[in-house]
Amino acid sequence: MAKTFSKTLVLAMLLASGWAQAQSEANDDGFKRPLQHLQFNPGLDQREFERSTLGALNVYDPLESWNRRVYHFNYRFDEWVFLPLVDGYRYVTPNLVQSGVSNFFSNLGDIPNLLNSLLQFKGQRSMRTSARLLLNTTLGVAGLWDPASKMGLPKQREDFGQTLGFYGMPAGPYLMLPVLGPSNLRDTGGLVVDFSAKSQINFLNVAEVSSNHPEIFVLETIDQRSTVNFRYGQLNSPFEYEKIRYFYSESRKLLIAE
Repeated sequence: MAKTFSKTLVLAMLLASGWAQAQSEANDDGFKRPLQHLQFNPGLDQREFERSTLGALNVYDPLESWNRRVYHFNYRFDEWVFLPLVDGYRYVTPNLVQSGVSNFFSNLGDIPNLLNSLLQFKGQRSMRTSARLLLNTTLGVAGLWDPASKMGLPKQREDFGQTLGFYGMPAGPYLMLPVLGPSNLRDTGGLVVDFSAKSQINFLNVAEVSSNHPEIFVLETIDQRSTVNFRYGQLNSPFEYEKIRYFYSESRKLLIAE
């Protein structure tokens, strides 16, 4: 018993010695004391912290005064016009019909998605979008249903603003567009190109029919707004304008880098 205890004691002393040596080497290397060489700014107060935080939200916005007026207009238009129309549409339209309308216009939106995927040489995404168009237009009866998503082909959005960014065009100044919301100079030009592409291709003859029946365009606009969960004022912050501007700018960078 004494011999066993003696062996255990010697082993413990050897392990302790080895651990102490390793600890010493680690300490000498600095890995075990990460705070030892940190330098803190004693003059960093709350005001300095707030200034640095707001600085992180800065976006090139030379038209801020005008953009804020448009933002206020959008806020009131959304509250007094857009959302009441959306609520009325949801009230009188069965859920199945709403889903069909959304799927139909989403299928039309895959046309510019495909074109921009091709322009960005995204081969796999182009094939997936082509497959979505084929399946949803045929099996989905002109896009009223979305069998492609259930078959593992989710919708992937590409627009001409992303295409321009892919080729290195800068975003330009931030813009708040009436009714449409946040954008920038590059993406606003992209919207014009995408709309023109949809009109020229005239998929399923919708563009031509819409020119004679503007109510189709109104229905598409209401449907798009009903599928967006954002509500002005929901951030409950006096800096909502800055936050929306920042979130939009950063999200566009991520989409372009995808």
